[in-house]
Amino acid sequence: MSKMYTTFAEQYDSAVQDNIYNAHLERPSLQAIIGDVNALDIIDLGCGTGVYAEYLISKGAGKLTCIDYSQDMVNMVQRKFGERITAYAQDASIGLVKEESESADLIISPLMIHYLDDLSTLFTDMARVLKKGGSFAFSTHHPFADFECSLSGNYFERELITEMWDTVGEPIEVQFFRRSLTELVQALTNSGLVVTAISEGKVSEKVKEMSEERYEYLSKKPNFIFIKCQKLG
Repeated sequence: MSKMYTTFAEQYDSAVQDNIYNAHLERPSLQAIIGDVNALDIIDLGCGTGVYAEYLISKGAGKLTCIDYSQDMVNMVQRKFGERITAYAQDASIGLVKEESESADLIISPLMIHYLDDLSTLFTDMARVLKKGGSFAFSTHHPFADFECSLSGNYFERELITEMWDTVGEPIEVQFFRRSLTELVQALTNSGLVVTAISEGKVSEKVKEMSEERYEYLSKKPNFIFIKCQKLG
């Protein structure tokens, strides 16, 4: 796991509150496809520092379970929201093993699944945990954007990519998996979930004031992809 989510957890929390990629591209785009969350039982998978938990609570979410690989992130979420939530640390690659079958109305996973090598175990278990008619909404790196990082030159090959990110104000090494859109969607459909919405996001107008160059770039090139799925009856 990157130090960004452990050693620099506090700095990360501060950075994502109002930065370009998280606050003004990813969050408004994913929130747009999540829809109404009032009174829903929700799992926030890859909860990070609780930015989505705060949003979900403000929108009237019912039972809220926050899960993250990083214990540092979980500790932060517990400090922020106390008994309002249930939170624990776990590797998502093994599925949602602590959650009961047909117990969640909605599972969200913002910018997390690209850290997993194989998605099939998690997606299959999500289908188990969702109630009939329940939804899974997530964001991840856009396959076209990640292909620029490819070392193999083969779009259809899953690759572990290593990059330096300066999200917290200093360069930190981050590793993630690049995969094709075909692989991503097949993992969903093989689990029994049905894709109901796909978005490539829209950068907020506020970014114009922060960086004209970034706004111009993100207005013309996809950076993230947002997908919503449903468990049919």
